Amino acid sequence: MLRELKASDSRFRAIRFRPGLNLLVADRTAASTDEQSRNAVGKTSMVELLHFLLGADKTTLVTRRENKATAFELVMDWPVPSGHISVRRSGKDPAKVHLDPGIFDHDPGALIQRGGTVSAKEWKSALERQLFGIREADKALSGRLLLGFYLRRTEKNGFADALKPNPQTSRHLATANLCYLLGMDWALAARYGDLSDREQTRRKLRQAADDPVWKDIVGTSGDLRGQLTVVERRIFELKEQIADFQVVPEYEEIRRDAERVNASIRALREADVIAQRNLADIERSIGEASDPGHSYLERAYSEVGVLLGDQVKARFDQVEEFHRAVVRNRRQYLDEEAVALREKLAESERERKELGNRQAALLRTLNEGGALDTLTVMQGALAKEEAHREYLHRRLDAARTLEQSRRQIDQEKAALEDEVHRDIEARREQERQASLLFNQFAEHLYGDARAPYLTFQARRSHLEIELKLEADDSTGISNMKLFCFDLTWAVIAHRAGRGPDFLVHDSKLYDGVDERQVARALELADRVTRDEGMQYVVTMNSDDLAKAERMGFDAAPHVITPRLDDSETGGLFGFRF
Repeated sequence: MLRELKASDSRFRAIRFRPGLNLLVADRTAASTDEQSRNAVGKTSMVELLHFLLGADKTTLVTRRENKATAFELVMDWPVPSGHISVRRSGKDPAKVHLDPGIFDHDPGALIQRGGTVSAKEWKSALERQLFGIREADKALSGRLLLGFYLRRTEKNGFADALKPNPQTSRHLATANLCYLLGMDWALAARYGDLSDREQTRRKLRQAADDPVWKDIVGTSGDLRGQLTVVERRIFELKEQIADFQVVPEYEEIRRDAERVNASIRALREADVIAQRNLADIERSIGEASDPGHSYLERAYSEVGVLLGDQVKARFDQVEEFHRAVVRNRRQYLDEEAVALREKLAESERERKELGNRQAALLRTLNEGGALDTLTVMQGALAKEEAHREYLHRRLDAARTLEQSRRQIDQEKAALEDEVHRDIEARREQERQASLLFNQFAEHLYGDARAPYLTFQARRSHLEIELKLEADDSTGISNMKLFCFDLTWAVIAHRAGRGPDFLVHDSKLYDGVDERQVARALELADRVTRDEGMQYVVTMNSDDLAKAERMGFDAAPHVITPRLDDSETGGLFGFRF
């Protein structure tokens, strides 16, 4: 149980709790003006401080300038080592929690147990173990979430939905934790959350697959299979080339030799072209060389009646012989030149043939092998292609999973729905106990005409907890349904040792509630907490409490100190801010 809430600031008005029903009342003073309100006297702040001391993250309430240096303290029951514990924490250093006596590594034989400072994370883990019996392996269960049910926060809109401590909480996670308190199979309920997360991921990936930017990253199985075919063909070809590859140590020298041979062959071909052109010119000159004659002169002189004498004819014979000698010499020279060119061309052809054979041998060596650097490059290319193939295989697996995931998720949802339905049938006693308590509590408030009950229904997408109360959907009735439900799971969890023995509600719960139901709710809370050995703490405005008193409820025995009011020093902190 909660015992005391106090602070290091002397102005703070300490709250002392007791077993059973605890009413923290806020009065409106006679001097109050119409502008003054009791919203800032500290009713909601009490709940926020309890959360802060029970492991919640720092809030603006404790970090604001007026409160930052204040150390707030909660005294509560704790089984070991001394039956109670003092928890101190400040907004100045919220990561540290001072416990007195210390609960970590305490000495059972020591007469005086010493306090110790632990981290906020360690304190939250201790609360989970001690208040709720949560094990480290119970990943879906959260002590902080469960405390959100036990101390619903007005600032977090905690009274908007009976099945969630605040609207931002995952429905599946909240339901799993409620099932834990109610004795149902919380692990099955949590699996709905896992399927929901997978479905959301699938939808996002499906949207990404259709996006022009992301489709190349996500891809479809058809496209990826096509890409894999191309990559595997390249891998096959590279492997074949590497298998047939022979490393030639003198590769570069052979390559340079082959280039020199090729240059020689080109030079010989160019020289042959010139030689062949010269041979053609010589052969044409040989054909044009002929002996000059003088018979045409005799015909000419005969035609003009002049006869040449023997002496003149002799001179002609000499000249004719001279010219014949010149022609013979020219022919001989040209023949010799032609023979030389033909021999040169023949020699060039033989040399080109030898060089061609040499070039072929060199090229064959180069084609059959290569330099070590070339082999290394080929092996690097193969490794790159194989890595790309592995990447495509992973994408293909992901694409297939994505394309098949909807069907798989639907199948798993159907299977989970059947499993949850069978589990509910197997836990009929737990369901009956919860429904019976809810029925008794609601009938105490509204009578039996509204036929209230609580059910568990296995749905395809979630485990549904239904609170049935035949009435309109007014705020007051919805709030009382929440009150009855909170009291139901709190009693069941306390009986089974799965939850603490306190429950805290803010005055927000009673907004819009008929005065008869306010009186009956307080009477019910008083009776149940006395019967169950529990504690119910509720903050109320004095005029709302007066309405319940007019209906016969005796509030005086349950009002705890201090009694808050809207004066400058009458609030919880002893000053206004």
